[in-house]
Amino acid sequence: MLAFYDAQHRPACARCTGNKPRYACVKCGREDSRFGRKCGPCVLAERAAALLADPSGHIHPQLQPVFDTLMAGPRPQTTLYWFTRSAGPAILRAMAQGQVEISHATFAAMPTNRTNTYLRDFLVAVGVLPPYDAELERVTPWLNDILATLPKDHGDIIARFARWHLLRRLNVQAHAGTLTHGAIAAARNNIIAAVRLLGWLRDRDQAISTATQSDLEDYATAFPGRAQPLLIFINWTASTRITHELRMPAKEKDQPQVTLSDHDRWAQVELLLHDDTIRLYTRIGGLFTLLFAQPLARIARMRADQITTRDDGHVTVTFDTFPIELPDPLDKLVLAQLARRGQASYASYPDKWLFPGGIPGKHLATENIRSQLVARGIQPNTARKAAMFQLAGEIPTPILADILGLSPHTAVRWAALAARDWSQYTAIRHLDLQERPAPGLR
Repeated sequence: MLAFYDAQHRPACARCTGNKPRYACVKCGREDSRFGRKCGPCVLAERAAALLADPSGHIHPQLQPVFDTLMAGPRPQTTLYWFTRSAGPAILRAMAQGQVEISHATFAAMPTNRTNTYLRDFLVAVGVLPPYDAELERVTPWLNDILATLPKDHGDIIARFARWHLLRRLNVQAHAGTLTHGAIAAARNNIIAAVRLLGWLRDRDQAISTATQSDLEDYATAFPGRAQPLLIFINWTASTRITHELRMPAKEKDQPQVTLSDHDRWAQVELLLHDDTIRLYTRIGGLFTLLFAQPLARIARMRADQITTRDDGHVTVTFDTFPIELPDPLDKLVLAQLARRGQASYASYPDKWLFPGGIPGKHLATENIRSQLVARGIQPNTARKAAMFQLAGEIPTPILADILGLSPHTAVRWAALAARDWSQYTAIRHLDLQERPAPGLR
């Protein structure tokens, strides 16, 4: 509480001016962050210690990181308000007293709601609970419901395929931090496709182990939309010797196409560079896509340490192996994001993410960036292809792969596309690229 002026007539606390404090905390003497007769930090320390105390009266050892994180928050009053307005503290109290386990199983037995999910993610973020993926966790009960409806022979095959092939792969991705919503959705589609095929074969008095290539081709002809999701299942049955000489022909990948002109692409770049009404993380995410052909899923999970300020003041970003110097004013936007990231509450602090989300320990959701770009007329996938087309025509393939984190095969495909006659793209791009060179960053 600033109640005095110093010699330069600037507001100052009592101690700084040699006066007796009027509004000091009765416990520690500090004059700011008042909360009744005490300061916010002292009140928070007392209430947090009481909340997290085990039957012996001391903070439960497993919950010590919770206490430390709550005390490190920049706004004690916000945390104290959470104590009185949320059901989360009651769960922490029950854990500290040994009434419920400090485990994921406790949350799995609770209703899935915002409060419980937030607290669970918070405990993961501070290291009390191991990492988990909520969407991946929901796959197992969904799978069990499906298996309960199947004949035993079908259920045995689907269970092996799902648990030992698909789910194992998803768990590896989750552990590496690369699991996406799309990967989980694709696995669900693979399971559904396999169930449908087994049911179709059964109606024809066939089993997957006795099915012929002709049967498979008949199915693909009757249900062309179901053929592609079956590819993984058929390959798995072959690798596990359930089937012999049964192959689902892989669909040839379409050649990449570019439908965004350079003129429109650079107009979108200018919009994101200079329109302050667009959220900062959306501007940076869109620019990383438009300039460096980065997919939004990779952008959303970027770490803060991928941004470096060199001794000469230049800012670099490392998408894969080699750093790329950021042009002005993109470098200033990125530095502003780093500064804003540091102002986060205890819910996401400390955090490794460049774009921390609202859920403790989690990065910003990809859809959060995507939806805002689309609202501004920017289609991320189209923008990425346009950027890839330009970069592939300017940078040698091996360097392109190392800088942008592409597979060699993908880099070669884009380089081949960029090497073609420009005239082939006049119709689909609505612009003669040879007559309208891309402007530089302004």
